[in-house]
Amino acid sequence: MNKSIVSSVLAVALAALASGCNEQATYDPEHQTGANPPLPGVRNFFAPPMQVPKYVGWQKGGTPKVADGLKIEAIASGLEHPRQVYVLPNGDILVAESNSPNEEAVTTPKQLIAGLIEARSGKKAEGANRITLLRKRADGSGQWDKYLFIDHLHSPFGMQLIGDTLYVADTDAILKYPYKSGETSISTRGVELTDLPDTINHHWTKALLASRDGKKLYVGVGSNSNVGENGLDVEYRRADVLEVDIATGGSRVYADGIRNPTGLQWEPKTGRLWAIANERDEIGADLVPDYLTSVQEHGFYGWPYSYYGQHVDRRAQPQRPDLVARAIKPDYALGSHVAALGLLFYTGNDLPAQYRGGAFIGEHGSWDRSPLSGYAVEYVAFENGKPVGAPKPVVTGFFSGDEKQLYGAPVGLAQDRDGALIIADDVGNTIWRVTKAGG
Repeated sequence: MNKSIVSSVLAVALAALASGCNEQATYDPEHQTGANPPLPGVRNFFAPPMQVPKYVGWQKGGTPKVADGLKIEAIASGLEHPRQVYVLPNGDILVAESNSPNEEAVTTPKQLIAGLIEARSGKKAEGANRITLLRKRADGSGQWDKYLFIDHLHSPFGMQLIGDTLYVADTDAILKYPYKSGETSISTRGVELTDLPDTINHHWTKALLASRDGKKLYVGVGSNSNVGENGLDVEYRRADVLEVDIATGGSRVYADGIRNPTGLQWEPKTGRLWAIANERDEIGADLVPDYLTSVQEHGFYGWPYSYYGQHVDRRAQPQRPDLVARAIKPDYALGSHVAALGLLFYTGNDLPAQYRGGAFIGEHGSWDRSPLSGYAVEYVAFENGKPVGAPKPVVTGFFSGDEKQLYGAPVGLAQDRDGALIIADDVGNTIWRVTKAGG
């Protein structure tokens, strides 16, 4: 791209920022949730409308806000883009510090504008490509120590321990490491269990979940485009959940048509697989809702041909009415563009009773609507293995009241050994711990 084109694009981008270029949303995000969300008509744009708060980080003593009956504290700060957290049996917490490998070529003015504007939020900051271990001190001080656990990774995200083997999902492969309880570092090189789709890497995160019997790993693999605009050849084994055999490294597509399954968990009552998903962009501030859904084996969830069940997306070419007819409607909408990146079914007893048995959702936040959506940890209650009612905000306050400044953004979630909620804040470079007030 020559200098004159770059200059023109920069001018457009700056003009967009100055004018607050955005599409005013019709629906409050809280009202576009549940099993049957309202879906407005499609809007088409040359470049997507954007509203992104400017990154300022947490000021001294600043914390997110929590719902009544809860308290929050930082247990680690000064990290480099912490995206995912995983609790080991001995209580240690692993933190994957990473971000996109930036392997996707910027080929259009729209992509350049989007990248420049998103960079203001701090979400594009470089990750450390490592896993850090946090250990609570035994002296009763409540302080946590940090250790460099695994280094020189390639955009790591998912982590799972099976027996004495730790599995780490880099953007391009699942690696396995020998693990011994209590150790604070692993110096041996990881051994590849299986490779993962990595061409272009439009969506780079690879969520990871072990089966209950420890024989399989389930991997969330996002699409290589918004709606297939890079061609369907580069979508091979993407926008799906893969099932990987631990013994052989062989894999198969378990379910597909899920644009970006960023979190996988087992629902505790039924034992069924559930996922959160980031849906498509650029057809309106209120399209398409991100969602929480059970994942059926051999199920097809619409991408790129349809959204939220069988609502046809005309941008996907060639059209596939045969596949649209099979598209499964998700169980529960979370609101449009909330960017759900963290999922946790809570099974502990430390938090108040109203938070037990349901799902916490870490919402990284929108970039293409006004007012902002997401930027919160929400709780969705479950009854008989199904989500019920409206989501409840649990952790908020990640941006200023005028939506111009961004302090942090929640991503991965975990439950520590004491039953506290652990939150990775990749923009604020902090790990937060939520407990019952007075507990």
